[in-house]
Amino acid sequence: MIPISYPATLKQDIRGKGYVVNFPDLPEALTDGRTVPEALTEAADCLQEALAGRLVHKQDLPTPSRPRRGQYLVPVALYLAPKVALYLAMREAGVTNSALARRLKCSETIIRRMLNPRRHTRAERLQEALEAVGRRIVVAVDDAA
Repeated sequence: MIPISYPATLKQDIRGKGYVVNFPDLPEALTDGRTVPEALTEAADCLQEALAGRLVHKQDLPTPSRPRRGQYLVPVALYLAPKVALYLAMREAGVTNSALARRLKCSETIIRRMLNPRRHTRAERLQEALEAVGRRIVVAVDDAA
């Protein structure tokens, strides 16, 4: 199973008037908030943008590290998680866009659109693509924190 949550570190800012949030796995993801709940809300948005940027620029997506004591796990948004999972699975399996397109009997443009975080892709289509690279989507519902 590919974990789709990233650990975040919250530290009080130097003025003591808020919290700074960073993601050890994604150095470009940095945000803040006045309270812990606000900082975590901002962290969720920041995480989506950092991952989307890496997808768009075809950069590596780091596998999330294990959270350390005092860190918070920030989940990848539901709209983005299957695209991140597909991107990671393709990289891990060494499957190119063109190779996946051949497996799915579609054009490479369709695969590019499927991986584009700004474009909507039907869940069934993402599930089909994940299965083509040996993965499947598993949905779980957990208690709210």
